[in-house]
Amino acid sequence: MNIKGTWLLAVLIVSACAAEAPEPAGTVIINARVVDGSGGPSQDVSVRMVGDRIVAIGQFEPLAADTVVDASGLVLAPGFIDVHSHHDDGLFEDPGALAAVNQGITTIVAGQDGGHAYPLGEFFAELEARPAAVNVASYAGHGTLRERVMGDDYQRHATPEELAQMVALLREEMLAGALGFGTGLEYDPGSFSATAEVIALAKEAARHGGRYISHIRSEDQFFWDAIAEIIRIGREADIPVQVSHIKLAMSSWWGQADVLREMLDAARASGVDITADIYPYRAWNTSFSWLETVFPDRDLTNRDGAEFILSVLLSPETIVMGRYIPEPSYNGMTIAEIATIRESDPVTTLMEMLQAERQLGDDSPASDMLGISMQEADIETLMAWPHTVVCSDGELAGSHPRGYGAFTRYLGHYLRDRQVLSLEEGIRRMTAQAARQVGIDGRGLIAEGWPADLVLFDFETVADRSTIESPHLPSVGIESVWVNGEAVLEAGQVTGRRPGQVIRRPAAE
Repeated sequence: MNIKGTWLLAVLIVSACAAEAPEPAGTVIINARVVDGSGGPSQDVSVRMVGDRIVAIGQFEPLAADTVVDASGLVLAPGFIDVHSHHDDGLFEDPGALAAVNQGITTIVAGQDGGHAYPLGEFFAELEARPAAVNVASYAGHGTLRERVMGDDYQRHATPEELAQMVALLREEMLAGALGFGTGLEYDPGSFSATAEVIALAKEAARHGGRYISHIRSEDQFFWDAIAEIIRIGREADIPVQVSHIKLAMSSWWGQADVLREMLDAARASGVDITADIYPYRAWNTSFSWLETVFPDRDLTNRDGAEFILSVLLSPETIVMGRYIPEPSYNGMTIAEIATIRESDPVTTLMEMLQAERQLGDDSPASDMLGISMQEADIETLMAWPHTVVCSDGELAGSHPRGYGAFTRYLGHYLRDRQVLSLEEGIRRMTAQAARQVGIDGRGLIAEGWPADLVLFDFETVADRSTIESPHLPSVGIESVWVNGEAVLEAGQVTGRRPGQVIRRPAAE
């Protein structure tokens, strides 16, 4: 046989073998109500995944080698994207991330409130070497950069030289894959920054195709000025901006959700791409020492500051100590209850507790508190704004129930029971729209060729169980969760699989 004949024979043999090679085994989910994340109507179709990808959607018969999941009576949706998450804290110690996956979260976006794991490149490399059950993306935090450059001398505006150093650090983090630039302007050290400083850094993020996300400078006394500031940042830096955990948290502003929406809509009409995220609770959660910022000159002996906190911002009954380091027996108690135990008045009690917290020093773990200060009507009005997506703002082991239950509360209480949005639109807000608003490409839809991040749940029974008293109770109604094609939650239990991937800003791939 000549060379040509030998070559033809080899081609025929290879072709025959290829034709006979069986398709790889996969997992097929049948009989589910598929809500694909697009906002369109649900479909009764099967979904097949092989490896980490969705390979078929429609009416077809599973292969003999396929694993078949009968999802009769259940909803199949894209995995939920938590656009404002603190579940990265402790993720290497708790890679199964039950707090996140039990509520259907498959991707967390870290780097919130101005802080991030620095340097981001090293954090991402460690995640790739030691994966978790969830995908992880991150913003680069203003506070972290400011601390690196200014150290303890941060209670002032940055000099031009210091700002240039921060811009250089941000450039490195953007090149490492940060989604954008995030601030926590109500917290130190960012609270001492000038708006011009923030705009200069936001412009650097914009040069790399990034976005801006912010815990705005005030969520209470100076709220409207803070909203005006983020609009200004978006306009002058020419960057998409997102208001973190949007809320009306002071009684003076209750009932003005429509006014806020009109202000945001006007900004959008003028060309500013402003959006928001929200968690579905009346209570917020922060460090207890944050209350110091409300005292004039941070003087904790000034009763006017404590009286303002307990009469205008909150009340003795609506401050709940999540974790109080100087006296752990106070955990879970209100300031009113603690004052009774101490046989004192609430104002004195609050001042003395903050003074004891300050004496612990920076090396001590921080106490935290919950403030119950939002109205349901405002939450629903802001939640229904077309540019609001869902977040948890939660932690793996935090004291706020949102760490375990934000997305299941949204599904059960707000979509099913309150019908704030349709199921299809609500799912879109947690998936495709969430991905778009933080700059994640290629996730958030059930589509052929896309990563197999999926959640299977019972819409009739799904509910959060975590409470202020018991914040670590898993949700009910989430049947299975897949991340990149691998089941990370089955029958409410983590499986031990860790298929999570690092998600970098697309231009950084």
